[in-house]
Amino acid sequence: QVQLVESGGGLVEAGGSLRLSCTASGLTFSLYAMGWFRQALGKEREFVAGINWSGGNTVYADSVKGRFTISRDNAKNTVYLQMNSLKPEDTAVYYCAAYRSGTSYVSTALVRYNYWGQGAQVTVSS
Repeated sequence: QVQLVESGGGLVEAGGSLRLSCTASGLTFSLYAMGWFRQALGKEREFVAGINWSGGNTVYADSVKGRFTISRDNAKNTVYLQMNSLKPEDTAVYYCAAYRSGTSYVSTALVRYNYWGQGAQVTVSS
């Protein structure tokens, strides 16, 4: 079955950096668009960043633009989220997600994504 496994979360001071990884199995990774979402305590899950199947197109939420970078390595079935200049408001559980798509378009809609990881906690202290 399809599995998405996140790693790389943790505790970091404001202004610091973390890199999340998400490794997929059970699917042909290069046929899927990938996204990162996050959910803070008491809030709804929100889109953070997305990347199309080839890595040629990326999309970011305004709140992370210029600080976060999404990338992928299809040979390793892995998508990454490099997070720099972290702020306390970035504290959340971060989820990677996938949906099958062969186009350059990347959806920001939660409902479009079929497969989800278990989440990785990111905590930014002030």
